[in-house]
Amino acid sequence: TVFKYFPFCCFRMLTRTPSVVAQVFLLLSIVLVIAIAVIQINQQQILSPGLKYGIVFDAGSSRTTVYVYEWPAEKENDTGVVSQTFKCNVKGPGISSYESNPGALAKPFDDCLNKVKERIPVHLHKTTSVYLGATAGMRLLRLQNETAANEVLASIQNYFRAQPFEFRGAQIITGPEEGIYGWITANYLMGNFLERNLWRAWVHPYRKETVGALDLGGASTQISFIAEDSQENFNSTLQVKLYGYNYNVYTHSFQCYGRDEAEKRLLALLFQKSNTSSNVDNPCYPQNYNTTLTMKYFSGSLCTQSQRPTNYYPNQLVNFRGTGDPGLCQEMVSLLFNFTACRGREDCPFNGIHQPEVKGNFVAFSGFYYTINALNLSGHFSVADFNSSMWFFCSQSWAQLQFMLPNFEELYARSYCFSANFIYYLLVHGYNFDAETWPQILFQKEVGNSSIAWSLGYMLSLTNMIPAEAKLIQLPLQPSLFAGLLVFLIATALLCLLFLIYLCIVSRNQKNMSRVEHVFIPE
Repeated sequence: TVFKYFPFCCFRMLTRTPSVVAQVFLLLSIVLVIAIAVIQINQQQILSPGLKYGIVFDAGSSRTTVYVYEWPAEKENDTGVVSQTFKCNVKGPGISSYESNPGALAKPFDDCLNKVKERIPVHLHKTTSVYLGATAGMRLLRLQNETAANEVLASIQNYFRAQPFEFRGAQIITGPEEGIYGWITANYLMGNFLERNLWRAWVHPYRKETVGALDLGGASTQISFIAEDSQENFNSTLQVKLYGYNYNVYTHSFQCYGRDEAEKRLLALLFQKSNTSSNVDNPCYPQNYNTTLTMKYFSGSLCTQSQRPTNYYPNQLVNFRGTGDPGLCQEMVSLLFNFTACRGREDCPFNGIHQPEVKGNFVAFSGFYYTINALNLSGHFSVADFNSSMWFFCSQSWAQLQFMLPNFEELYARSYCFSANFIYYLLVHGYNFDAETWPQILFQKEVGNSSIAWSLGYMLSLTNMIPAEAKLIQLPLQPSLFAGLLVFLIATALLCLLFLIYLCIVSRNQKNMSRVEHVFIPE
């Protein structure tokens, strides 16, 4: 048949000059597309000279946590590449507790720092920066005894001078800074500032909203979010510029509303209302739990100064007996909030502080997460589920709690009922979350392997790892040029392919015509 000659005809046509040129262009286009794509995608492996590290000491009121972060060395001062590689909890209390003996800080620090030294290659120790940021515990100490606070910071400076790392200083950060850094960390880890596009370049996510941040520490609590009306001039609204975008973030830090300080205020209140000075009932402690505390423990703080009795004896012992009464616990916790200062104004939930209406999604971390986890809850849930879990937990005896909690520590276990009631009042009556907006809160500890904590945002800001101006990772080709070349080469390859097919079809038709003419030629 005629069709058996088709491959041969095509072969003859493909050996002619126009078809040879088309084949060359086709092959070149395919090779160039593959080569450019491979270089563009694998440029990180080609350019990467190794890793860099940063260390942050989060010196909180109740404890110090050490975080080690790493990023590809060629990405410094660029985008989206920092991750947490190690975390260590320093044994003992927060650094503010060493006011009378600052020199004793060295030993607990050593344990964690020795582990850090093993994690970071020795040849990088000298170029690895260490930052120490102290929060509400040291803010309170500075207000109470500035000399003691300075001595603690000086002791830390002396300690790090003897270490192989590059120490960048110890500082007490403000409440708004702590709130903003926590907000930056949460949104950075959740990819709300940057994401990779099709060409693996870091770009601003299209129409992606940021999340609000709720942080509960030992001595203070922070709320940070972008208000619905960002143009409204709230005293606590700060403008943050990240990757060339402006964010008007409302943030406020409530001193003395951290979990530990709030509980001290409750104990001082219960002591005030008690008929005896030696035995006090605590409805928030589990049934059958007893503990003896000094008056200094709950009345020695700056947060309880106004509740301090006239006959204050710091070393006087007071016995607190747990009654496990959820209703009375809730009633007593409500007295810790000053709701009358706002005089009924809707934009002023408590303590006379102006706050815009909560909007959008939130992530609650630190003390929020640990309390929720103790109630056997996680992620998103309704306020009704929270209340039922809280009521059930607060009704348990001390003996029952020891079997309920997977990680049983007396100091935390006795206080979870108080913490849960405090969180309820803070979120519902303090920040005005309701049955509709409560489920928008995500109670979460970390994203991937990185903890949600202000420390990451702190380091990113100090190292300019989040530039104010939009600055993208440099690729071998700019994304727009790469896209244009890709489209041009693919179009060229398709045109060449269509041209070759056209030549083959023309060749076949010509061959068919010659055979037909040959058949009808008279002899």
